[in-house]
Amino acid sequence: MGLLNKSKLDYYNQQLTPFGSYQFTSLDTIISQFEVAYVGENKIIPKIKRADIAFHAQRALQELSFDTLKSQKALEVTMPATLQMILPQDYVNYTKISWVDSAGIKHPIYPTSKTSNPSFNPLQNSDGDFLRTAVGNLNSSSSNIVLDKEYKGILVGMRVFAEPYIPSNAFVTAVSNDSGITTITIGSSDGTVSFLPTQSNNGTTLTFINSQLAIPAQGKSYHIVENLDWNTTDYKITANSAGDIDSIKVGMTISHDNFPAGTTVSNVFETTIVVNQLPDTAAISNSGEITFVSPELEDSDTWANYKSSTPSENNNDDYEDDTYWPNQGGRYGLDPQHAQVNGSFYIDDIAGKIHFSSNISGKTVILDYISDSVGIDAEMLVHKFAEEAMYKCIAHAILSTSSYGQQLVRRLTKEKFAAVRLAKLRLSNLKLEELTQILRGKSKQIKH
Repeated sequence: MGLLNKSKLDYYNQQLTPFGSYQFTSLDTIISQFEVAYVGENKIIPKIKRADIAFHAQRALQELSFDTLKSQKALEVTMPATLQMILPQDYVNYTKISWVDSAGIKHPIYPTSKTSNPSFNPLQNSDGDFLRTAVGNLNSSSSNIVLDKEYKGILVGMRVFAEPYIPSNAFVTAVSNDSGITTITIGSSDGTVSFLPTQSNNGTTLTFINSQLAIPAQGKSYHIVENLDWNTTDYKITANSAGDIDSIKVGMTISHDNFPAGTTVSNVFETTIVVNQLPDTAAISNSGEITFVSPELEDSDTWANYKSSTPSENNNDDYEDDTYWPNQGGRYGLDPQHAQVNGSFYIDDIAGKIHFSSNISGKTVILDYISDSVGIDAEMLVHKFAEEAMYKCIAHAILSTSSYGQQLVRRLTKEKFAAVRLAKLRLSNLKLEELTQILRGKSKQIKH
């Protein structure tokens, strides 16, 4: 019985099934055929559950995907001003990253090992200590403390310390900013009780930490917006103009004593900000101000310096002018790994992003990468050139982890190695005519 289950007319007029699928065998078919050929009485595997075969089959498919099967994928994006690309959902490793010119030709971008994006950038004061400090004037008759300047990173809910003037269990319950000056209110953690300093004192150094008593990070960016209106019956916050809130993005959290902790921005349109929680019953404001906290970490100094620097190379050079020709001997000693004009990148695996040099901004970038071929059912396919390698890999894995097949492991190790090597040769797709055409160029004389 033939394997083709549709006519040529149906094949060429199909809408959903991908063309060329006959070259692949599904993983489910591989498992079924393995059961027929390898499992049963008088066979090398007397008895095994299908679930065990499926496990070893998926592991074999993953391993073969990395360096044997044609499992390469590609993602094309236009590089934004942030100079960052998010890694694909099924990304395992990259094979090549390129930018594309107007003729559709790919120009390889090379990795750099001379920079990185540190995952933790602790806030430091002028003494180098990992603390967020501010200077304020204490009034023993008021729970409000006027600071010496505007501090965007001081938020409602932070712990505040200034012994012996402030109780050790004091929290920031409100923050306001006016004319470049920040004023805070101190009290209990729930904001129901106000605390007074033990005595008045000007020029007091206050230390702020988050509620988890952790080292504060340079981390998130803060945006203070003034002249905002809101009320207790509407989820909307209104600004005077769209330009006042152009830095506010969906997902930002609100730090304000009128709004419950954890209030976030759910929509921004023209002069309106929509939040996910209503302000409290006493919160009606005209021309008030709110601090918005970005969920994204601010750029580390290392990454900010890297992306802001302009590479000295001209990556648009067409080699028809005198940009490089006068440099005869002038670039002597240049490290060959940096002697290219296409730009550079590095991968931040913790953040799951690729960072690019500034000359990649606005270009079309292609990421060629490999996955493990088990992300979704539709991609669990094995090329027919590697089908035998799959059977040998599954059999070897099963018998090497069983108690009855140890005498066959050595033989299957050799068979697995030979089958994988044969699959690599077949999938390398070498054609004699194409090789001959390439080798013809080797006999061309180069005149100096």
